[in-house]
Amino acid sequence: METSTIPVTLTASAIDEIKRLMTVEGFDTRQSLRIGVKGGGCSGMTYVLGFDMASEKDEHFELDGISIIMEKAHGIYLAGMEVDWQGGLNSRGFTFKNPNASTTCGCGTSFAV
Repeated sequence: METSTIPVTLTASAIDEIKRLMTVEGFDTRQSLRIGVKGGGCSGMTYVLGFDMASEKDEHFELDGISIIMEKAHGIYLAGMEVDWQGGLNSRGFTFKNPNASTTCGCGTSFAV
Protein backbone atom coordinates (compact mmCIF):
# COMPACT_ATOMS: atom_id res chain seq x y z
CA MET A 1 0.00 0.00 0.00
CA GLU A 2 1.52 3.32 -1.10
CA THR A 3 1.04 6.34 1.14
CA SER A 4 0.62 9.78 -0.47
CA THR A 5 0.80 13.31 0.92
CA ILE A 6 -2.56 14.09 2.50
CA PRO A 7 -4.42 17.00 0.81
CA VAL A 8 -6.26 18.01 4.01
CA THR A 9 -5.08 19.04 7.46
CA LEU A 10 -6.37 17.98 10.84
CA THR A 11 -6.00 20.30 13.81
CA ALA A 12 -4.50 18.99 17.05
CA SER A 13 -7.97 18.85 18.64
CA ALA A 14 -9.34 16.86 15.65
CA ILE A 15 -6.44 14.41 15.91
CA ASP A 16 -7.02 14.00 19.65
CA GLU A 17 -10.75 13.31 19.16
CA ILE A 18 -10.17 10.84 16.31
CA LYS A 19 -7.60 8.97 18.42
CA ARG A 20 -10.09 8.94 21.32
CA LEU A 21 -12.76 7.44 19.05
CA MET A 22 -10.27 4.78 17.93
CA THR A 23 -9.85 3.64 21.55
CA VAL A 24 -13.58 3.09 22.17
CA GLU A 25 -14.34 -0.52 23.05
CA GLY A 26 -15.43 -2.48 19.99
CA PHE A 27 -13.63 -0.22 17.47
CA ASP A 28 -12.80 -2.22 14.31
CA THR A 29 -9.04 -1.70 13.93
CA ARG A 30 -9.22 -2.84 10.28
CA GLN A 31 -11.00 0.41 9.43
CA SER A 32 -9.39 3.70 8.45
CA LEU A 33 -10.66 7.25 8.78
CA ARG A 34 -12.53 8.13 5.59
CA ILE A 35 -12.56 11.77 4.53
CA GLY A 36 -14.62 12.58 1.45
CA VAL A 37 -17.70 14.13 -0.09
CA LYS A 38 -21.07 12.94 -1.34
CA GLY A 39 -23.92 14.55 -3.20
CA GLY A 40 -26.66 16.09 -1.08
CA GLY A 41 -27.10 18.64 1.64
CA CYS A 42 -28.59 22.08 1.27
CA SER A 43 -25.63 23.41 -0.78
CA GLY A 44 -25.12 20.44 -3.12
CA MET A 45 -22.35 18.39 -1.49
CA THR A 46 -21.85 17.05 2.03
CA TYR A 47 -18.63 16.13 3.81
CA VAL A 48 -17.99 12.52 4.78
CA LEU A 49 -15.95 11.84 7.92
CA GLY A 50 -16.09 8.41 9.54
CA PHE A 51 -14.42 5.05 9.83
CA ASP A 52 -14.65 2.68 6.86
CA MET A 53 -12.91 -0.15 5.05
CA ALA A 54 -10.63 0.84 2.18
CA SER A 55 -11.59 0.14 -1.44
CA GLU A 56 -9.63 0.05 -4.68
CA LYS A 57 -10.76 3.65 -5.40
CA ASP A 58 -8.98 5.00 -2.32
CA GLU A 59 -5.72 6.79 -1.74
CA HIS A 60 -4.04 5.98 1.56
CA PHE A 61 -2.53 8.53 3.94
CA GLU A 62 -0.94 8.38 7.37
CA LEU A 63 -1.12 11.31 9.79
CA ASP A 64 0.12 11.18 13.37
CA GLY A 65 -0.58 7.44 13.62
CA ILE A 66 -4.03 7.71 12.01
CA SER A 67 -4.65 5.70 8.83
CA ILE A 68 -6.72 7.87 6.46
CA ILE A 69 -8.44 6.94 3.20
CA MET A 70 -9.98 9.17 0.54
CA GLU A 71 -11.37 8.41 -2.90
CA LYS A 72 -8.93 9.74 -5.50
CA ALA A 73 -11.69 11.73 -7.22
CA HIS A 74 -12.51 13.66 -4.03
CA GLY A 75 -9.11 15.36 -3.80
CA ILE A 76 -10.11 18.24 -6.08
CA TYR A 77 -12.96 19.16 -3.72
CA LEU A 78 -10.96 18.79 -0.51
CA ALA A 79 -7.43 20.04 -1.29
CA GLY A 80 -6.41 22.51 1.39
CA MET A 81 -9.36 21.76 3.68
CA GLU A 82 -8.91 21.87 7.46
CA VAL A 83 -10.83 19.54 9.76
CA ASP A 84 -11.22 20.75 13.35
CA TRP A 85 -12.93 19.44 16.48
CA GLN A 86 -14.97 21.82 18.63
CA GLY A 87 -15.62 20.43 22.09
CA GLY A 88 -17.45 23.39 23.62
CA LEU A 89 -20.91 23.49 25.13
CA ASN A 90 -22.43 25.62 22.36
CA SER A 91 -20.81 23.94 19.37
CA ARG A 92 -19.62 20.38 19.57
CA GLY A 93 -18.42 18.32 16.64
CA PHE A 94 -16.13 18.32 13.66
CA THR A 95 -15.97 21.45 11.50
CA PHE A 96 -14.68 21.87 7.96
CA LYS A 97 -12.87 24.91 6.53
CA ASN A 98 -12.69 24.38 2.78
CA PRO A 99 -11.02 26.99 0.54
CA ASN A 100 -12.61 25.32 -2.53
CA ALA A 101 -16.19 25.92 -1.37
CA SER A 102 -17.92 28.76 -3.21
CA THR A 103 -20.86 28.61 -0.80
CA THR A 104 -21.53 26.82 2.49
CA CYS A 105 -24.68 26.30 4.47
CA GLY A 106 -25.41 27.34 8.03
CA CYS A 107 -24.78 23.86 9.42
CA GLY A 108 -21.21 23.87 8.03
CA THR A 109 -21.37 20.35 6.63
CA SER A 110 -22.70 21.18 3.17
CA PHE A 111 -21.02 23.18 0.41
CA ALA A 112 -20.92 23.98 -3.31
CA VAL A 113 -17.92 24.41 -5.62
